[in-house]
Amino acid sequence: MKEEQIEKLRGVVRDCVGKHLYSSAIFFADKVAAITSDPADIYMQAQALYLGRHYRRAFHLLNASQIVLRDLRFRYLAAKCLEELKEWDQCLLMLGAAKVDEQGNITDTKDYGSMYLDKDSEDREINILSAIYFLRGKAYEALENRVQARLWYKAAIKADPLCYEALECLIEGHMLTCEEETSLLSTLQFGPEDGWLSSFYSCLVKKYDREYVVEAKFRELEQEHTLKNNTDLLACKAEYYHQCGEYQKCFELTSILLEKDPFHLKCTLVHLAAAMELGHSNELYLMACNLVKDYPQKALSWFAVGCYYYCIKKYDQSRRYFSKATSLDGTFAPAWIGYGNAYAAQEEGDQAMSAYRTASRLFPGCHLPTLYIGMEYMRTHSFKLAEQFFMQAKTICPSDPLVYNELGTVAYHMEEYKEAVRWFEKTLVHIPSSVSEMWEPTVVNLAHALRKLRRYNEAIVYYEKALALSTRSSSTYAGLAYTYHLQDKFTAAITYYHKALWLKPDDQFCTEMLSLALEDDCRHGTDT
Repeated sequence: MKEEQIEKLRGVVRDCVGKHLYSSAIFFADKVAAITSDPADIYMQAQALYLGRHYRRAFHLLNASQIVLRDLRFRYLAAKCLEELKEWDQCLLMLGAAKVDEQGNITDTKDYGSMYLDKDSEDREINILSAIYFLRGKAYEALENRVQARLWYKAAIKADPLCYEALECLIEGHMLTCEEETSLLSTLQFGPEDGWLSSFYSCLVKKYDREYVVEAKFRELEQEHTLKNNTDLLACKAEYYHQCGEYQKCFELTSILLEKDPFHLKCTLVHLAAAMELGHSNELYLMACNLVKDYPQKALSWFAVGCYYYCIKKYDQSRRYFSKATSLDGTFAPAWIGYGNAYAAQEEGDQAMSAYRTASRLFPGCHLPTLYIGMEYMRTHSFKLAEQFFMQAKTICPSDPLVYNELGTVAYHMEEYKEAVRWFEKTLVHIPSSVSEMWEPTVVNLAHALRKLRRYNEAIVYYEKALALSTRSSSTYAGLAYTYHLQDKFTAAITYYHKALWLKPDDQFCTEMLSLALEDDCRHGTDT
């Protein structure tokens, strides 16, 4: 057969692949490979077999060719076949021996000195070594060796920053702490034309910077790189709003996004989380029904069902569905945390901590399981143990204000009021945006701690700040009244005791203290 005819047949194979006619692609690729015995044509035939899901046949073809151990593309495709066949140990053997250090640098590459038959293409390619490292990471994760998986994912993204899947696995699998994520991004060598990608990656990782810093990153991508309407970027922004406690803002944005792209699963997860915080049980019910119908094999679908039952306080049913989500995907962190929270809601501490410990082991970069273990210990008044876990959570994520708030609370319970003040002040410093109603309890607790230290004027300032955030808290009025009472300012104390009792008429403390204040006021005369 003439060379022009063979080239035409190669074109037919490529066209069949482009049109997803894999049986036709396999038929013609087989004939081309038989005629030429060219390694590139054998690879094309194996590629067609792989796309047609004939994994064993594709692997046999590649393995039978003498070039498989000398051409990295052959080796990689053979390993991909073994990945699909779930033969993970064989997959690692096919990829060859190599070692990686803690920073994701390859220290032994003797097996990767193979040639690489470059395909005829003007397209920009992802480094084949990056793809190989990523596949090694997937194999190790499937074998439940998440330590090695993390190192190989780091190696993959360092070998080529365009290997987004490696970064996605590191982020979604919570494999890195905040500090490690920032450090990894700083070591990536982006091309001069990839400035937008560097900015985008920095928006994907944990976002605990000050509000103006994060907003500037989003603005740069929206305006300079014209990604204003990109769903992935908007999903990142919604995630940031949720992290800041701006749940209504987050819910509104995810609602708009899901109208535009109803099957964007990352956005769906954020939408579920916001709906949970806002108590929108109807929305959770509708979302759960649609997800179970469209994606019955995805952990997210059953997680949504669990969220609905959790929202309506049917914790037994919610536990059942969170458990189903973890059985479908053991690396789905929200399901493990939801499972623990469902136990904690019924004060079943041992089972809750068991779920949190599993989550902590599986997701070393996520501080929430450790934080929740601390909360469970605090609930049972094991304050020293609680403090240890809160400190551990602080090591993993030193920028989350909630961690400092819990440290302040445990210090207050242990009557270490100076420490409590220090932690509560740090909480307010680490809030990325302006202090919202969500943080009103922190401001009140800080005022309580200052009152305990007899720093009454400072305590009054923070009680008043708390009242500016929420005027419906009887404990704030009671604390303010008691502080004025301790300063012998009886008129102000009586006024605020009355306000506290108006909100909570059965408050015994305020009732008794109001009587005392009235007596003291009569005894000492009117305040000057």
